[in-house]
Amino acid sequence: MPIMPVPSDIAGTAALSICESLLLALNDRNILPEKEIVGILRDAAAAHEFATDASKAEMNAAVAALINAILAGGNSVRRR
Repeated sequence: MPIMPVPSDIAGTAALSICESLLLALNDRNILPEKEIVGILRDAAAAHEFATDASKAEMNAAVAALINAILAGGNSVRRR
């Protein structure tokens, strides 16, 4: 697995923070169950893991690794 770079741009970090907050709010308000949120994150990771654009392979691998780290850490879902 490639070393996961830390998001360094302000827009990307802000977007990640907003998305995580939205996922938490959707779960807290019983709009989306934890299973669905985890599925969304897995789908997003898979889209980058299986991307075919070789010129963006490193970026896609890093994005997939970051999403998988979020899944492993439970950041976007309050585990009950």
